[in-house]
Order: sequence, then C-alpha cells, then structure tokens
Amino acid sequence: MKLYATSIPQILPSWATVISNNAGLIEVEINDESPSFHSVLEELATEIEPGVIGVKAGDLCQILSIEMVDTDEDN
Repeated sequence: MKLYATSIPQILPSWATVISNNAGLIEVEINDESPSFHSVLEELATEIEPGVIGVKAGDLCQILSIEMVDTDEDN
C-alpha cells in the first residue's frame, strides 16, 4: 500500500518506508503484511457504514502524524 503525503515525522514505524520525496510530494510505502501494522489497523477499525468495517485513511495518517495529500482539492 502507498500513501502520498506533504509532510511526515522524522521517524516512521518499521513498516513504513519513504520511497521518494520529489517537489514536496512524499511517497510512503506501507508493508501491509507486518504484524505491527495489523495491530494499528485493529486499533483504528470502525464501522464506516452499516455492515462495513474498515480504517479511514485520514485516521491512519493522523496516528502516524502524516499529512496526506487531498486529491479532492480544486487546484
């Protein structure tokens, strides 16, 4: 899994790796097979809509102190 961010903390968890940092756009790759990552997912899991359990990207970024790129912004 990859996230695209505009800012990240200096130290990321072992399951998150910076792939590139070009012109202020930081590409972070998540090792989604890591048991530590699964622990975080279990902690953040909520009912997104009736009958659907998941993790919101914004919640994941908040716990990691990552500012995610908002692709819904009008440029």
